[in-house]
Amino acid sequence: MISETTINQIAGLQLRSNRPLVICDVDEVVVHFTRDFEDYLAGQDLELDTSRMLFSSNIRRRKNLATLNPEDSEKAVVQFFAERTLAMKTIDGAVEALLNIEKSADVIMLTNLPHEAGDDRRANLAGHGLNFPVVTNSGPKGPAIRKITSQIKAPVVFIDDSPGFITSAFEHAPDVHLIHFLHDERYARLVPPLDFVSLRTHTWDEVHPHVMELIGGR
Repeated sequence: MISETTINQIAGLQLRSNRPLVICDVDEVVVHFTRDFEDYLAGQDLELDTSRMLFSSNIRRRKNLATLNPEDSEKAVVQFFAERTLAMKTIDGAVEALLNIEKSADVIMLTNLPHEAGDDRRANLAGHGLNFPVVTNSGPKGPAIRKITSQIKAPVVFIDDSPGFITSAFEHAPDVHLIHFLHDERYARLVPPLDFVSLRTHTWDEVHPHVMELIGGR
């Protein structure tokens, strides 16, 4: 369930087993994705149907509102990351919070995007001052989180916007504290509360102190 590329990246991590760990998603958690993707799609005469969550079924043509088939939707997402990853801007409060959290915990970024865009993602985050290890993943995140945390004996926190990835983490690594970060209110309204998350929020002003409490930082 984990790609060889992801396994190799996890193997290269240098984590301290007795130090808290924060695993953080990137798109729509640390950097703006939806607004930039919508801008990209507009240039292709496409748009998002914000009544649906999944990009395999919510990209449509502007002229007739016809939904793209899954293959063409996937191509649009891949091309977006190829063209726009280096230019992505951060969400308010993310950089400051993560740099502060780093003082009390190891931080890694677990991001689902094409592996080929991984170096652009690393360069983009580094340009914002976030020089954390970046693990690129495909498919559910739970198996990768379980592998990453297998030797960690301190508190672990996972932050993500996807209800599917949050649920996958709960199923595969139930001891991990889960923060559901829903930055875009249009999608937040589509997602029912998950009773196994530690916090559901749309702002780093709430994430930051909550993480510090979970990991015992000051």
